[in-house]
Amino acid sequence: MAEENIIFVGKKPTMNYVLAVVTQFNNNIEKIVIKARGKSISKAVDIAEITKHKFIKDAKYKDIKLETEILHGENGDSNVSSIEITMTR
Repeated sequence: MAEENIIFVGKKPTMNYVLAVVTQFNNNIEKIVIKARGKSISKAVDIAEITKHKFIKDAKYKDIKLETEILHGENGDSNVSSIEITMTR
């Protein structure tokens, strides 16, 4: 999958990401992946739901993946949850 089909969720406002997803769909991209880790997971779900219910009514969830990633830091290892939401049209 091309890198431009992946939306990485961070600290920007939710609607910025919704606009990015809608723009991708309007550019005839058939499959978009929304990725988030940690506290951004709820924002990723909001982005997918807003996109589906308000902007792209025919969008569907193709796949949802949940994982726990181990991050190695200065204070040892820590577990961080992550989500990948794949949307299609």
